[in-house]
Amino acid sequence: MSIQPEHTIRILGIESSCDETAAAVVENGTKILSNVVATQIDLHAQYGGVFPELASREHIKAIYPVVEQALKKAHLDLSGIDAIAVTRGPGLPGSLVVGINMAKGLALASGIPLVGVNHMEGHLYSPWLETSEETTPPNFPFIALIVSGGHTEIVLVRDHMDYERLGSTQDDAAGEAFDKVARLLNLGYPGGPAIQKISADANKNAFRFPRSWMPGTHDFSFSGIKTSVLHLVTDLQNRAKKVWINTYGVQNIKNFDPKTVKLPVADIAASFQESVVDVLVTKTIKAAEEYGCKEILIAGGVSANKALRETMTERFSGKVHVPPIYLCTDNAAMIATAGYHRFLNGQTDSLDFDALPTWSIASLQK
Repeated sequence: MSIQPEHTIRILGIESSCDETAAAVVENGTKILSNVVATQIDLHAQYGGVFPELASREHIKAIYPVVEQALKKAHLDLSGIDAIAVTRGPGLPGSLVVGINMAKGLALASGIPLVGVNHMEGHLYSPWLETSEETTPPNFPFIALIVSGGHTEIVLVRDHMDYERLGSTQDDAAGEAFDKVARLLNLGYPGGPAIQKISADANKNAFRFPRSWMPGTHDFSFSGIKTSVLHLVTDLQNRAKKVWINTYGVQNIKNFDPKTVKLPVADIAASFQESVVDVLVTKTIKAAEEYGCKEILIAGGVSANKALRETMTERFSGKVHVPPIYLCTDNAAMIATAGYHRFLNGQTDSLDFDALPTWSIASLQK
């Protein structure tokens, strides 16, 4: 049960777990006064994924101006802030430390209480942020599917700060699989938006990729789907190679370049996306039915995927909550909101806490 504040409480949130440097000010856990995000997507695109050392360097460059801008947009200085919430984990160690040190410095200089927040808990709290008059948070209990580049988890949310992780990926996260398949198909980074775009008018039933159901569990596995795509691409290239040999002779095989083979990229991408979405939706709905939950939340970067949103809404008989796109990806407003509920519950942290790169939501307590 959420504790109601006696007065207005404003939380400064700071997020730097991966490749976004973000700061936000949120009032009473719902009203966004500011939400500033500096992304590094263009920088990491040339590597096909996040380069950790570069990410931490960029956070160092961006963290001060991003926090300063967040306070300015909220028309506040630190004297108007009641607590500072910062992502403590999970995430990249070098990236987490930058945000944590910034938060600690501000707390030390101002005497403002500090609250360490779990990044995944932040995603759970994204629907509490008011984004329109129609915005309503889920009713407890509900099932949350947290799906991103580094995490794919099904969580039973019984109440504020009362969670049970029912299942998680045993290998690749869904977002990670999207990135790897997009790189294999030369679609660029990040993979999710690229695959969604090219799949829009493609045949999602062109190829039948395997679904790993992991019977008896709420866990996921996406490495098999990724490997199947690789095998299909290799097979299509080998077929093209045989045609080349029949046409030009084996003596000219050195002139054959598998990278020039024209693949049905759009159909492969759409079929891959269909496979991943099918597993995510089926297992999430099954968990909701098993635990008697009439509402589902999809959160995390991959929750921006149109096919995932539409399929979950079509197949689930209850209500499906999905944050607006800008709150699906990493941001500090969700960290501020999670920090708000922690702060109301009496949590404050000392200045000597460390980053927790592998911090599981399963270990959280009120």
